[in-house]
Amino acid sequence: MTALLLSLHVLAAILTVGPVAITASMFPRAARQALAAPDQTNTAAVRLLHRVTRVYAVVGVAVPVLGYATGASLGVLSDAWLITSMVLTAAAAAVLIVLVLPGQRRVVAALDALPPAVAADSVEQGAARRLAMHAGIFNLLWAVVVVLMIYRPGSTTGAGL
Repeated sequence: MTALLLSLHVLAAILTVGPVAITASMFPRAARQALAAPDQTNTAAVRLLHRVTRVYAVVGVAVPVLGYATGASLGVLSDAWLITSMVLTAAAAAVLIVLVLPGQRRVVAALDALPPAVAADSVEQGAARRLAMHAGIFNLLWAVVVVLMIYRPGSTTGAGL
């Protein structure tokens, strides 16, 4: 059962966190382009990136749920590396929920504003830059979690960098 849980956890992480990380990273550039030239193609790209980020973020809840079940199955829930991973996962979720998704929503709302010339004025210049920074923080947190999952400090079965 542990092998199945671990397999599902890794599969869920790859299939859900990966798309969120990519779309969150692509969104700021697409937002800058759409705000500079709010045509139908640029606006559609921004809407699509926001939708993918939002949908995969919701589905991504499976990752910590399966991770917790796997940790319980392995008997490592009290290990420092796993507790640190859980805290960093919660921090990444907070960055996504509190900073990335609302920032994307504001850009989409600005692009939906009529007339299009108003859209660029309604979202301040630094919005896309901040979104890029928030996406970078989100991705960095997940990168550290991945390293902890592979390295597992103190584990006798860890890869031991």
